Amino acid sequence: MIEHKVWDPALRVFHWALAVGFAANALVIEDDSRLHAQLGYAIAALLGLRLLWGLVGPRHARFASFPLSPAGILRHLSDIATARRRAHLGHSPLGAAMIWNLLLSVAAIALTGHMMTLDAYWGRAWVEELHEALVVWAGLSIGLHVAAVIWESRRTGINLPRAMVTGVKTVPDGVIIDP
Repeated sequence: MIEHKVWDPALRVFHWALAVGFAANALVIEDDSRLHAQLGYAIAALLGLRLLWGLVGPRHARFASFPLSPAGILRHLSDIATARRRAHLGHSPLGAAMIWNLLLSVAAIALTGHMMTLDAYWGRAWVEELHEALVVWAGLSIGLHVAAVIWESRRTGINLPRAMVTGVKTVPDGVIIDP
């Protein structure tokens, strides 16, 4: 087994803060409450920090390290279909697609939430409907994300949830490493 330091503390704090904030706003806090709006703005601020960190942070935090690559996605799907165990030290190609999906979805949720506070969009049903549809989409995406993390952890032998807590990916011997 080889240990690779991958996720920096700022990225891990962002990940878990976003997860807790989204879950609280979607499942616990009353939609029309002031706290819901405040937490929405806090999540938007988190996204802003993540945007900055994606430009200046360490290697695996940078957006350039996980481009949306159709060829990479096809290779990853081929790895799954052929039971080839390949470790991606940063985000896997399918993981990168999900990260982009989640970041853009949560940004759109924050934008539509803010729009509902503006006079120009006050009472416009389509804004609230879009906001709610985006929350459902993000929730389904999160469910798929969690299932895929569990699947890939078992398939590759790399405990991905632990890596997102400790910042270290432990790669079993014999697993192909794709930096």
